Amino acid sequence: MYIYNVTINIDDSVHDEWLVWIKDHIQDVLGTGRFVSAKLTQVLVEEEMGGVTYSVQYTAKTREDLDEYYRVDAPKLRSDGMRRFADKMVAFRTELKVVNEFYPTSVSN
Repeated sequence: MYIYNVTINIDDSVHDEWLVWIKDHIQDVLGTGRFVSAKLTQVLVEEEMGGVTYSVQYTAKTREDLDEYYRVDAPKLRSDGMRRFADKMVAFRTELKVVNEFYPTSVSN
C-alpha cells in the first residue's frame, strides 16, 4: 500500500469555502479509481504564517495506481484548486510506503 499525502495550509479568509471544496475534491480524486480510501485530518500545530493546516491522505493499493494518478489525473485535479485558492494556500506532497500495519492484540486472562 502507498499513501499519497497532501499537506495544505489555507488562509483564514477562505477557510470555510475551501473546506467545502476540499471535501468535493477528495471525492473527485477517489472517483479516478486509483485510491481505495482517503482521510482528511487537521494538523494540530499553529503555523507562524497563520491559517489552518490540513493533511489529506489517499491510500493506493499499488505503485502503478499512484503513478497513473500522477500521469493521467493529477494535472487537471490540481489545477482547479490552484485556480480558486492560488494566493491563499500553500501545499506540499509526500509519498509513503506502508511497511507494516500493527493492531492491538487481545489479552486473555
